[in-house]
Amino acid sequence: MPKKFVSAKDESPDMFSNSVLNYLTRVHWSVPLFIFLPVVFYFLYQSFFVLNLSFFKISLGIIGGFIIWTITEYLLHRFIFHSKLPGKLGQRIHFIFHGVHHDYPNDSLRLVMVPTVSVPLAFLFYYIFKIIFGVVLAAPFFAGFVIGYLIYDMMHYAIHHIHSIKHPLWKAIKEHHMVHHFQDDKNGFGVSSVFWDYVFGTQFSKRKKE
Repeated sequence: MPKKFVSAKDESPDMFSNSVLNYLTRVHWSVPLFIFLPVVFYFLYQSFFVLNLSFFKISLGIIGGFIIWTITEYLLHRFIFHSKLPGKLGQRIHFIFHGVHHDYPNDSLRLVMVPTVSVPLAFLFYYIFKIIFGVVLAAPFFAGFVIGYLIYDMMHYAIHHIHSIKHPLWKAIKEHHMVHHFQDDKNGFGVSSVFWDYVFGTQFSKRKKE
């Protein structure tokens, strides 16, 4: 089986010759929490105390937003992060967006989304939800969506760098992602959930435990 990574150590190679650009490609795992937890609390506050939505509508919106995040996570990982445009430029773009993570899967500074990507995407999705659901219902829906994103980022970091969790469900999720990295990167695109891999037929046909 060909080797599917450059280094499994916690090392963070430069991606650019420019130090500022390199700085922007690295982020501590806690940064998304500092940026997006206030966003969650803001939209929940708006839902309860400004928009005066019922507990049922808020709960439904949060659950709906969370579910939409799980499929968004799957689709982004499968069709954006793993897309390979032709030519050297295409290879370079793929390396910047996701290839570097597969080459250096345990780089602790490249396991959560950098704000230069996550913040614009958050604005984009919020305005999409506002168009679809209107300002009122978009608030709890977006809160649930962002909660899903934060769970994904924290789980992704934990999968690669926290080894003390022994729960069978967690071990299954971790194994799923490790197989994607080290054996079969054409399948297994779910990170926080394996559900959509079963739905879209990208679950692993077999697993070789090494």
